[in-house]
Amino acid sequence: MNNQQQKESVTPIGDTKDHGQQPAQAVGLPLRPNPVLYWLGGVGLKLLGGWTIEGRLPDVAKGIIPIAPHTSNWDFFVGLFVKFRLGLEVNFLGKHSLFRFPIKGFLNRIGGIPIHRGSAQGLVSSMCKAFAQREQLILVIAPEGTRKKVKKWKTGFLQIAKQAQVPVIPVALDYASKVVRIGPALQIVDDIDVELARVQAFTGQAQGKIARNG
Repeated sequence: MNNQQQKESVTPIGDTKDHGQQPAQAVGLPLRPNPVLYWLGGVGLKLLGGWTIEGRLPDVAKGIIPIAPHTSNWDFFVGLFVKFRLGLEVNFLGKHSLFRFPIKGFLNRIGGIPIHRGSAQGLVSSMCKAFAQREQLILVIAPEGTRKKVKKWKTGFLQIAKQAQVPVIPVALDYASKVVRIGPALQIVDDIDVELARVQAFTGQAQGKIARNG
């Protein structure tokens, strides 16, 4: 494996060779490596300006990945190519109005979950239930909730993480250096505002595509 592949890899789940008996199924990151999508992810990141992936995802079966700053629709494509490159199965929340023909099927296939912007508490409750019911679930969110500049992030993802007892793994999109930086897994146990500051301390140095909105 060359240096680039090593840099972009995630922790392997384990040996799946047949040794005469069915191996115990390890529960870790929901991975589904695909050589075609791996290649497509690499090509896509190169075409978007030569993006690289820095850091390594922890081998956890469940977690929440807040990606910031979110200032442009291009963030979606950077994230999608990273997903392809890592072979990672994720779910993400999107406005219900986006889930319509002709892209509804595609969004569902790559893990999209349509939401109606109503009760934040209802969303927290339903996502906590999903984490409890599923063996593996990695949820990707844009904590700003919009591409426009905001004074304060939405904190629903931290409430979900705290109640569901799953780690938060911050990821920074830095358009200045064209680097996707994967942060450390954070256990959310303190006051929500304190935990929000911890996440923002990691992503805060990254520059969005539209810098004035970051």
